[in-house]
Amino acid sequence: MSDKKAMLGHKVRRLRRDLKMTQAQMAEEIGVSPSYLNLIEANQRPLTVPLLLKIASVYGIDMASFAEDDETRLVASLREVFADPLFEAGDIKAQDMKEVAAAAPNLGHAIVSMYRAYREAREDLGALAEKVADRDKLQVMGAQAFPQEEVSEFFQAEQNHFPDLEIAAESLWIDGDLDSGNLYGTLSAHLQKKHGVRVRLMPIDVMGGAICRYDRHSKRVLISEMLDPAGRTFQLASQAALLGQAALLDAAVSRGSFSHDESRRLARVGLANYFASALMMPYGRFLTAAKEVRYDIEILSRRFVASFEQVCHRLTALQRPGAKGVPLFFARVDPAGNMSKRFSAAPGFHFARFGGACPRWHVHDAFRRPGEIQTQLARMPDGTAFFSIVRTVEKPGGGWKQPARQFAVAIGCDLAHAAQLTYADGLDLSNMEAATPIGVNCRVCPRLDCTQRAFPPLSHRLAVDEHIRGVSSYVSVGAV
Repeated sequence: MSDKKAMLGHKVRRLRRDLKMTQAQMAEEIGVSPSYLNLIEANQRPLTVPLLLKIASVYGIDMASFAEDDETRLVASLREVFADPLFEAGDIKAQDMKEVAAAAPNLGHAIVSMYRAYREAREDLGALAEKVADRDKLQVMGAQAFPQEEVSEFFQAEQNHFPDLEIAAESLWIDGDLDSGNLYGTLSAHLQKKHGVRVRLMPIDVMGGAICRYDRHSKRVLISEMLDPAGRTFQLASQAALLGQAALLDAAVSRGSFSHDESRRLARVGLANYFASALMMPYGRFLTAAKEVRYDIEILSRRFVASFEQVCHRLTALQRPGAKGVPLFFARVDPAGNMSKRFSAAPGFHFARFGGACPRWHVHDAFRRPGEIQTQLARMPDGTAFFSIVRTVEKPGGGWKQPARQFAVAIGCDLAHAAQLTYADGLDLSNMEAATPIGVNCRVCPRLDCTQRAFPPLSHRLAVDEHIRGVSSYVSVGAV
């Protein structure tokens, strides 16, 4: 250590104050004059090696740690603090930070500590907002999640893949002597032979608001005439699971951490529906077909006599080890923007679970062109990019007075897998400039230049100028 470089006055002063000594007392103990010690503490004189050795000997301190120059690190920390837009109007110079670090390091460290606490509080606020906006992370404040949310989290935790139900569905094809050319008819025959249950197609005035009902007393499955062939087969297959696979359904439900009886019952229904999809679209045949037609949903829908939504949902379940499909995400949204179904096998893609999804995600555009498949290349705030398709689907209604319900169904994948989908043909997947910037939810999205904002981000405040009008009330914002 060079004598003229050892400007450690702030450390000497801190040591003296910690020892509760005056400058005169310390000066006497280390053998210098009070005026010279004052110059050292003011960094107008260097702390020489002999004097450092004397201080270390008299007060029993570790010389290496005492001599270590932490002023540079403190200045660097202060620069990071004051680089925050919060201090833009403060005109704080680099020299100001150096003076604080040299003359009042404790104050400097306190500033750094306060700023870190502020950042943590802001991040906690953002995390809380995301937990509210994204129910995928709702495990907060001891609040009980809605049953639908618990079931959705259960399927997400299981990666929407249940091997036992897959095997059972494959076995039923053999045990039930099912015929792919007449699945509805042969499945009906199996239910009557195996369970003594008859299947009847019923008029809407008898079914009322139900599309399928199991009458335990008469041992009949009643199916509404309003269902199309795919819907009728699906409901029948789901009932076959409830009647013949009760033990497997119960075992799967037992793996979930449900706080509601309603959640357990909903999970059981969801698992029965999973079995129905597995029965209609057997894993091996369906995966092979999906790869052959490059995930063309309309072809798969015709080949397996399934609806567009059923095929999309089934594609997300192709998670068998050693025989996986493209990792896809799936969502179903109503015209009001409510997301009633969602699942993601695509890492990095997150849904808004409570409140509206990003208005720039094309799932909302589907309603403008019903029945038409639309594609989108999208980029999330963290830079990850995804390719997705969307199309409207209809659920059966009850005639003129009860019109069919309309939803938008979207599936997509990470850009790395997009080339495997026929819908990406002809698109320049490497052109990130063409990707639409989207987010999870307006409340948590950090994009400050989005003209589609419904709300400002919670981590920022509005910068309102009454003399300026923008395309959006929330575009001109500044950091808190």
